[in-house]
Amino acid sequence: MTARHPLFLGPVRIDSVTRDEALGSIEALVSSRGGGAVFTPNVDHVMIAHEDFRMRAAYARVDLSIADGMPIVWVSRLLGAPLPERVAGSDLVPLLLERAALRGWRVYFLGGAPGVAERARDKVLERLPELLVVGVDSPRFDPAEPWERQAAVVERVRAAAADVVLVAFGAPKQEAWIDCARDELDSVVFMGVGATLDFLAGDVPRSPEWMARSGLEWVYRLSREPKRLWQRYLLRDPNFLMVLARAVRERREKIRT
Repeated sequence: MTARHPLFLGPVRIDSVTRDEALGSIEALVSSRGGGAVFTPNVDHVMIAHEDFRMRAAYARVDLSIADGMPIVWVSRLLGAPLPERVAGSDLVPLLLERAALRGWRVYFLGGAPGVAERARDKVLERLPELLVVGVDSPRFDPAEPWERQAAVVERVRAAAADVVLVAFGAPKQEAWIDCARDELDSVVFMGVGATLDFLAGDVPRSPEWMARSGLEWVYRLSREPKRLWQRYLLRDPNFLMVLARAVRERREKIRT
């Protein structure tokens, strides 16, 4: 494979990988027993990282960062560092679970509203009965609270001897949690999965594929959960245009020099 340079949007690095390459990279992390963090950046992640030091710190140490949204892919082409494809976390996780079932990895579902992780596990096991789901948990997490309050959660993950932990607190909580937990659970591969457990549980429907390909998934999600998502999509994310303008300007200056 020809080496590709990652894309940087402010403090957020996005690796230039295909879906198959992403799966291979995760498998390498699990096999190494050295742990790791996998994030799925979208426009919202980029905007949060400009405001939240925990998000920036987490992305500074991420092991694999894959483009979750079509706008990121379009921006990469504009900046002359084209990403090969969109690798949505909600598409990647089912494939990762299939790989986990095949390899005998021990998987832990962490986060979501009460009951979501359990329903996601049950739905997944209907399709993959051989998958080793060694724990489900829906703890409360507030990044402003002392990390020590998460000690019981960390110990439950440790006791389960998990190889892969899918963390569904939503951004930036899940990235902050992973960045702290990886120092204590240094053989575990963590992946921030956002709403993916809701999708797996069947609680939240995914957008039609044509909307995802067209970069309109946000419209569908906003129509389904307006009270929860309106600030994100209508107030915060439009500021991404300023981030993009800055990135274009920096690229032009770099070319001139």
